[in-house]
Amino acid sequence: MTAISGEFPTSQLNRLPASPYYLEAVVTSLKKSGLLRTYYRDRLRGYRLGAKAKAALLDGWPERFSPYLTGDTDTNRLKSEVNRRLRLHRLAETYVTMDNAGIGLFQDEKPKVFSPQGYCGEAIEYPAFYSSREVKEMGIDTTQVRSSRFAGVLLAPTGIFVTYNSGAALMKWRCKSEMRVKALMWSVLCQQRLAGQYRAEDVHGLVLGDSMELAYQMLTSTGGAKHDYFMLDGSYDHFYFLTNNHQGEVILALLCDPLKTAELNRILSQGLIAGNTGKAIEQDAAEQDGTPVLFGYSCDLPRITRFSTSLDLMERPGTLICFDFQADVLRRYCGSWVRFQTIDFTKFEGRLFP
Repeated sequence: MTAISGEFPTSQLNRLPASPYYLEAVVTSLKKSGLLRTYYRDRLRGYRLGAKAKAALLDGWPERFSPYLTGDTDTNRLKSEVNRRLRLHRLAETYVTMDNAGIGLFQDEKPKVFSPQGYCGEAIEYPAFYSSREVKEMGIDTTQVRSSRFAGVLLAPTGIFVTYNSGAALMKWRCKSEMRVKALMWSVLCQQRLAGQYRAEDVHGLVLGDSMELAYQMLTSTGGAKHDYFMLDGSYDHFYFLTNNHQGEVILALLCDPLKTAELNRILSQGLIAGNTGKAIEQDAAEQDGTPVLFGYSCDLPRITRFSTSLDLMERPGTLICFDFQADVLRRYCGSWVRFQTIDFTKFEGRLFP
């Protein structure tokens, strides 16, 4: 993980799939062997590879690690500037979330969709994450997205998710730059390399954050005084917010799995009737009296906004179903016409992800 991240933040160590005692013992052993070292500067602490570690990885797994540990790349020629290091830390955090959700990371284990030579392979059967650097390796077509804040692209059977990591605060946001990323995904994936699998409406946004409190900031943001911070500007019809923790990882795995998503929707639909998709209020189902119901457990920010706004304008009640840990923030945002039903996250996980 340190090799593909360049610098792995020490704060993310406890998120790796092992006991804290074991993780600390492994790090201690790697340091003593000269394979890993701690780099601390400007109040940022991270792990970096030693020369012996680079040589061992390149000798044993060249196809996997040479793109990261050779040449003039950010992960090979590490810098000390805060902004550069923060970018590496954010990417490492994204890698951990993706890996814990069962999403492929390593270049030798996933389809080479963004290869400079093109791609004529099969459809995406298993979710895989491609960093922004991997996307930009396509060549000249990607120069237009160099100013984007995206961390990478998640390709799953359920869609294309342009991924951002906002951390603990609102990220910088330039609508035109991000729309160019979306247009690139349309052109490269939906019209060329994976045209048989994806359509333009399959391109979504996905933003990771440190807590649900950030979701509230995103829902209420107007872009700041200079309008250069994130706001819901219509860039994506679907923009999912997930936390960089176990809860977010499980929902991410759900988002990538059409069968489990369908099963959860089936469970939630018990006792409900089919929603009228032609009505002005966005809905997934309806109560027996016609009250619209929205399945908000994936924390699709634009859908939640549209649902709440429509109910307010029409002055009629509606029901939003979400996980229990999401409810406080969403209740604070939504208008008085929105009623809440919550899903017990622990019971949900035990049933669909035993």
